[in-house]
Amino acid sequence: MHELSLLENVREILENHALRQKFSSVTKVTLEIGKLSCVEPDALRFGFDVVMKDSLAENAELIISELNGLGLCQQCQQQIEMETLYDPCVYCGSPFVKVIQGAEMKIKDLCVT
Repeated sequence: MHELSLLENVREILENHALRQKFSSVTKVTLEIGKLSCVEPDALRFGFDVVMKDSLAENAELIISELNGLGLCQQCQQQIEMETLYDPCVYCGSPFVKVIQGAEMKIKDLCVT
């Protein structure tokens, strides 16, 4: 379950930002998760409280915003919605579609004190 290591990275990022920006606690964390990222939102929700225990985000609320997958066909240059990383182009059938959105995970927003 790589979601736990992702959450540990989030905690580390929060701690680093707290030192630089001089805040002492996090009350809300919004994560943006691409639907093509192979990250399971339910697993993040499940592990969030455990990973954040005894940290500045111990009682923080977790909000997950899902980002749709988008791709650009390398053959016909059409932009398409993607459900999986290997979706072919719906216009020309080409398997050569470059993901342009939806494979990322990022901290979108924080509420801090």
